[in-house]
Amino acid sequence: MQPIHPVILSGGMGSRLWPLSRVQQPKQFQPIDGADGLTFLQATALRHQGPMFHQPVVVANASQVEMIASQMWEIGCRPIILGEPVGRNTGPAVLAAALRLLKDDPDAVMLILPSDHVVNGDLNATVALAAPAAREDGRIVTIGVVPRYAETGFGYITDGGAIPGRPGLHAVKAFVEKPALEIAQQLVAAGDSYWAAGIAVVRADVIVEEFARLEPATLDAVRRAFAEGTTSGNTVILAAQPFSTALDEPTERAIFERSPRVALAPTDVAWSDVGAWPAMHGIATKNASGNALGPEVLAINTRNSLVRGCGKLIAVVGMEDVIVVDTPDALLVTNHANAQLVKEAVSQLKKMGRSEVDTHLRIEISEPPVPAVAAGITQVAVAVGEVGRVTGTGGAGSVVTIAAGLAVLKIAGELVRAKAGEIFFVRPGETATIANGGSDVLSLVSVDIQASSPATVLSPDGSVISDLVDPLTSSQRRFVA
Repeated sequence: MQPIHPVILSGGMGSRLWPLSRVQQPKQFQPIDGADGLTFLQATALRHQGPMFHQPVVVANASQVEMIASQMWEIGCRPIILGEPVGRNTGPAVLAAALRLLKDDPDAVMLILPSDHVVNGDLNATVALAAPAAREDGRIVTIGVVPRYAETGFGYITDGGAIPGRPGLHAVKAFVEKPALEIAQQLVAAGDSYWAAGIAVVRADVIVEEFARLEPATLDAVRRAFAEGTTSGNTVILAAQPFSTALDEPTERAIFERSPRVALAPTDVAWSDVGAWPAMHGIATKNASGNALGPEVLAINTRNSLVRGCGKLIAVVGMEDVIVVDTPDALLVTNHANAQLVKEAVSQLKKMGRSEVDTHLRIEISEPPVPAVAAGITQVAVAVGEVGRVTGTGGAGSVVTIAAGLAVLKIAGELVRAKAGEIFFVRPGETATIANGGSDVLSLVSVDIQASSPATVLSPDGSVISDLVDPLTSSQRRFVA
């Protein structure tokens, strides 16, 4: 089987997950478990790697291109990135990905994926089942998840019966958009409806053909956005004026619901769109009291709660069903029953012009980045989603210690992660680019190394630096590329 092209749609803010999710650092770029683990975007990319797949295409806001590249490189992905100058929902995003893939692969089969969902189970087995129908029959195969309960926040796909000659594939009887509770209960009880997960397998040329038939103006707009856009390597920034005239609709409404080529492939996996804090609590590791707690949390006589901090101690006493999310510049306190109203809070904060909606707290770096705290010693702070630079200024370069946070840097041609306490070296006169790969501010301490190096050099906390690095020969040191 020819490899499939994962197409990861990385738009949207995820406002119900504020204050973790912000306009400039939305949910998909945040770690799933609240620690310095994989982000939603990284987990999605890694779920669809190996011989069955090509490198992914990621479609996202143009302002997030560098953040996407950093997170993808960190896990060994070399994606094609398409930057949208304005958000136009998933329809034009999928069309843009199809047009880009057809430049290099006229037979490209796409696996359309949201960037911020959580899946546990063998989803790729269903993808493999769907691929021949997409490739050989020109089908648009949408994947439906066996529902676990009646959910009013999801769309549903109802089964129209088996498709002859394609085991496991079914016709689509109807698409049902976010039904009322009574209707959702009926759909689940009937046993022939599935959650619409926003995942589909389809040939790229089929998407283009269907847009040409159903939405020709949008096809023209996206083609012009490519022609007038800018390209750098594997990254394309689409032109704003033509792209802004494209249809502002999801792919399902623009194409799938109107196409006779659509089919259904049911899958029985554990799936969540993690659209709000109760869903985040649902996927988190919990203790015997049903609490999902950060390492800085003390909980007493508290049940069924989610409490996440950013470093300082949080004590929760005598609470039930609460959600507490603390960040350096904003604190959320709500409960499970009212967590959907976080979106309303975000709307009010936007009207007030509060910066806490737009971005996490940033530490501005002056030029030079910060004053030296002692002769030959410099501290550098790198905000979440940003990159910092350290130049080897000593006679023999500089040794850099990660004081706090998670760094992503290139050593011996490979991108690696480095955590607090680890050290690396920058050759004299060279500049290292270091990305913040975590969810908190990255703090670095750079110490000049003199060519003679006999003297003891102290870090700001008084610990001996040169005693640690002097015994290392040049061949033993880890140099940043």
